[in-house]
Amino acid sequence: MNQVMKVYQTCAKLPLGKALFSQLICFKAPYFGSIKPRFLELRPGYCEILLKKRRAVTNHLNSVHAIAMCNVSELAAGCMLEASIPRTIRWIPKGMEVSYLKMAKTDLKAVCEIPLADLNQPGELPMTVHLTDKNGTEVFCAVITMHLSFKKKQ
Repeated sequence: MNQVMKVYQTCAKLPLGKALFSQLICFKAPYFGSIKPRFLELRPGYCEILLKKRRAVTNHLNSVHAIAMCNVSELAAGCMLEASIPRTIRWIPKGMEVSYLKMAKTDLKAVCEIPLADLNQPGELPMTVHLTDKNGTEVFCAVITMHLSFKKKQ
């Protein structure tokens, strides 16, 4: 088990532990704090994050801003990947393609799921993140291409 999963599992056992884990992630990568994500579940091969609709993440149409949805998508894919890959592999986002499917007028749930067998080899790895509204309707989809490579020996 890697460090991210150890911290998540430790926090998840505590009252408000998932909120604490969310804050720790935002402390480590401050830009994600702009969307105030709330981790709902994290395990190897799966990540689920809540993005609350609030004024700071809305646009002029009073829907969740496109960049906020991109931000939570990158967070879900990155944390799921970090929680899942072997210690010998590192990753970096290489690109993102997004589809705006419907107006995002409510809180959103971002889900990224991938078979663990896909995570053992270096190369390009497309990861899909689906965002759904409170009614379960998909409003946004992102395909994030991650570049996986072996860590350099020290």
